[in-house]
Amino acid sequence: MALVVRTLFFAAHRDLMQTSELAVELSDGSTVGDLIAELRGRGGPFSGLPPDSAVAVNREYVDASRQLRQGDEVAFIPPVAGG
Repeated sequence: MALVVRTLFFAAHRDLMQTSELAVELSDGSTVGDLIAELRGRGGPFSGLPPDSAVAVNREYVDASRQLRQGDEVAFIPPVAGG
C-alpha cells in the first residue's frame, strides 16, 4: 500500500527545488529518512537536498526515523543564520 505526503520547501530549499510544494508517494511504513532518500534519488536539483535536513512533520520537528502517515505535511527547513 502507498501513502502520499505533502512536502513543503522553504527559503533556500524552495529556490533549489524550484517549487514550494510537492506531493510525494511512498511505500507504507516509510520514514522521513526514506522521503529524503527518495527526493535525493530523483537527481537534478533534488540531489542538493542535504541528507541531514531539518524536517518538521505536521509542524513538529522530527528526526529521520519518524514514520510517516497518509496526508502528513512534511516541511524542509533550511539552516538559518542569525546575528
